[in-house]
Amino acid sequence: SSDGYIITNYHVIQGAKKLEVTLNNKESYEAEIIGIDESTDIALLKIDKGDLPYLTFGDSDNLNVGEWVLAVGNPFNLTSTVTAGIVSAKARDINIMNNNKRIESFIQTDAAVNPGNSGGALVNTRGNLIGINTAISSQTGSYIGYSFAVPSNIAKKVMEDILEFGNVQRAYLGINYEELNSDKANEFGVGSTEGVIVTRVLEGSAANEAGIEVNDV
Repeated sequence: SSDGYIITNYHVIQGAKKLEVTLNNKESYEAEIIGIDESTDIALLKIDKGDLPYLTFGDSDNLNVGEWVLAVGNPFNLTSTVTAGIVSAKARDINIMNNNKRIESFIQTDAAVNPGNSGGALVNTRGNLIGINTAISSQTGSYIGYSFAVPSNIAKKVMEDILEFGNVQRAYLGINYEELNSDKANEFGVGSTEGVIVTRVLEGSAANEAGIEVNDV
């Protein structure tokens, strides 16, 4: 925002004793951590500076596979680097967060992202923020064609909750489940491989109160 709020990845600032933000004009400011959310790997910082240029949030739900996007960051200490690519997939779960409450619904792109890009902006061709560059899938540690960003709608929800409540507010359905596949669909007599099978209902949960039962599809 124009008054100095900055979104980045939690893993970028994790364990830091002091944080400093350097702008493109090489001005540096000490940053305060306003809040973090390990589940989405998002952190909200604040610097004491006004009249800053800032990105407008776009609607990541309206993003289409095949749409052109730009990734902005500082890979390998190369300040303000921009790469281009397309949206390769949406709602991608790549199981990289060591957190049993993790929320992974990444935008996958083929815009080149490397160490140093984390926390940077993924924007559409209109310049709207549609993601926070967060991870790459690589056997070498460098980009090999797959990069992942936290959707802007998730990042915005995290930011707004931190500012309003001091933490992120979430509802829990209260079930454990397995995803349907051909074998499970045949086993349960379901004519579709889309959906999940309930394997456990937590006592006193919303699902329990709503009458959801084990083996429901």
